[in-house]
Amino acid sequence: MRATIAGIGMTPLTRASGRTELELAVEASQLACADAGLDPREIDAVLSYHLNDSAPVIHVARALRIDRLGWHNDISGGGTQAASILGDAAMLIEAGLARNVLIYRALNGRSGKRMNTVSTGPQERFTIPYGMAGPIPMFAMAATRYLYDTGLIPEHLHAVVAQSRENAATNERALRRDPLPLDEYLQKPFVCSPLRTVDCCQETDGACALVVSRSLPGPRIHAVARGGGPGCSTMDRSPDVTSIFSSQVAPILWTVSRMQPTDVQVALLYDAYSWLIPRQLEDFGLVPRADLGAYLLARGHARVNPHGGLLSEGYVHGLNNVAQAVREVRAGAEVALVTGFGGSYGSAALLTA
Repeated sequence: MRATIAGIGMTPLTRASGRTELELAVEASQLACADAGLDPREIDAVLSYHLNDSAPVIHVARALRIDRLGWHNDISGGGTQAASILGDAAMLIEAGLARNVLIYRALNGRSGKRMNTVSTGPQERFTIPYGMAGPIPMFAMAATRYLYDTGLIPEHLHAVVAQSRENAATNERALRRDPLPLDEYLQKPFVCSPLRTVDCCQETDGACALVVSRSLPGPRIHAVARGGGPGCSTMDRSPDVTSIFSSQVAPILWTVSRMQPTDVQVALLYDAYSWLIPRQLEDFGLVPRADLGAYLLARGHARVNPHGGLLSEGYVHGLNNVAQAVREVRAGAEVALVTGFGGSYGSAALLTA
């Protein structure tokens, strides 16, 4: 692919922004354009993803004074789009339909519409009587099975969260930077066993934006994969509830990229819940299952979410992890892996220097 990520921009991450999603989106977009050395009016395509909790791309384009807007799309979806939206932008550039593509995600995920509230859709009519209300119980069920299958225990989940805090300690954007000793972790209340409050990603107000370009310098979008397997959005009916998107997407990514796990120098993994870190490390071939426990306890994963990830930096539906991948490649990493998902379907991308 010829597409590069030429600019990144983020608003401060807070728990009460006091601003509209449009204001957040515009600020992040202006910062991304400035980082790319681009006038916003040189943007000719705009993409975003949301769950009816953001500002439409037409409104953002108008606020940026983009007079002539080509391809534009409000994509329905959450974390599954965090990596694959890079593929959408790259395909527009490869097809000659755009020169500079703006991508953004803006939300008031704490003070506005919160994702961890109980869903009342048609499916939940059948699951709520069994305690399956919203995403946390669903992922807690999968976590219980995964911990049993792998022999991982609460100390291993603590290691994931504690490492996340250590990584975030020097990140001024991060909302959680305090150390988390094991005894303090074990005292945290359960949201849904085995997931404690600190095992769950944050609810955050903020926005993140990227500029993907055909001609400007920046980390290259080397390969993107998207897919899913049995269960997809109905994890409770999957033959293997622990089999998340990475088991489906990883083989595709390595095939289309002609790379292998040993090429990855830094991994930006979608850490909506702590147990998903070892699951993705295993699926992408970064750490064998038999070695996961020792790897986590040795705190050897400083190159996994070095900014603190969604657990400690904040939650902009995974796009802030993509922004960090750009920073890592700019700082010298040759290959960065970034992922995003919402169950047993999702996406992954490789950025290269």
